[in-house]
Amino acid sequence: MKSGGLRLGEKILFGITAAFILVAVISFIGMEIYRVHSGKKMYAATTHFDFSPEGLKGSERFRDLGCTGCHRAVRNGTNNGVSLDGVGSRRSLDYLIAFLHKPETTYPAQTLEHGPDKGAAYVAGLPESDLHSMAVFLSELKATQGSPDARLPLEGRSGFIDEMVKIWAPSAWKSEYHDVREETASAQQSASAQQSASAHHEDR
Repeated sequence: MKSGGLRLGEKILFGITAAFILVAVISFIGMEIYRVHSGKKMYAATTHFDFSPEGLKGSERFRDLGCTGCHRAVRNGTNNGVSLDGVGSRRSLDYLIAFLHKPETTYPAQTLEHGPDKGAAYVAGLPESDLHSMAVFLSELKATQGSPDARLPLEGRSGFIDEMVKIWAPSAWKSEYHDVREETASAQQSASAQQSASAHHEDR
């Protein structure tokens, strides 16, 4: 007994599917050709680093100890754990040193691998010199301001966002949280004042 051919509806369905696949393949090939010949990066790098000698030493220890098996740093490694690119723009050197020594005391929640009797518990027991150099290395992994990995938003203020926060944010937030842009501006003013005072003292 001969089986019948495809029905009209099945032919239309297969035809539409084939057309979608063909368009997707042609679009991908066209995009790759444009990317190769344009000489422009399709996705701008938003993380950067300029390592000090201590930071370079920490980078070597970071790789030698197998930290890239869980973490991504300097655009290498895996994303099994937290990506550390740009962490130096979110955390201070003091915080990173404290975290490497006592992860779950410093971090406000249990960690996946860095607590006692966990896979990366050995990190806290490393020599002090290794912990410090690794903390310096992490502190020098910076992110472009306004990027997802950065602590600070883009420069300037948004009147719309400020107005929305003013209208909708609970009043308790205003005493509990502070605008990071204002904190940074205050820190920069303090640093400028210290530099001016130091320069004035040297002139005298």
